[in-house]
Amino acid sequence: MKRINALTIAGTDPSGGAGIQADLKTFSALGAYGCSVITALVAQNTRGVQSVYRIEPDFVAAQLDSVFSDVRIDTTKIGMLAETDIVEAVAERLQRYQIQKRGTRHPLCWQKAATRCFHLRRLLRCAVDYCHRFH
Repeated sequence: MKRINALTIAGTDPSGGAGIQADLKTFSALGAYGCSVITALVAQNTRGVQSVYRIEPDFVAAQLDSVFSDVRIDTTKIGMLAETDIVEAVAERLQRYQIQKRGTRHPLCWQKAATRCFHLRRLLRCAVDYCHRFH
């Protein structure tokens, strides 16, 4: 039986209850090999988000290049994308590597507590445009 390679593109959660850490645990529990691309470093705990440090879009793109050039990705989970330019960088790389043509679904979601930190209107407009490109 072929092992599934799953990629998560998201922010961190030092408490392990969300973000990259939770995604990788879930992948492992389901028997998938987990890869990750970090979009934001988040200081948070069970009480909420204290601070968000976004990763530069060029570095997010470089992480995606590293993964896609080496690992066959079967499914992708997209989590916290902190800024519009990060959404654009992720969308461009997914399109470049034709990830959507491999049957990958791209559920876009953001942590509820963190949305107040971002330019939500611009981010949502970009996400809607992105979804229309792939669906």
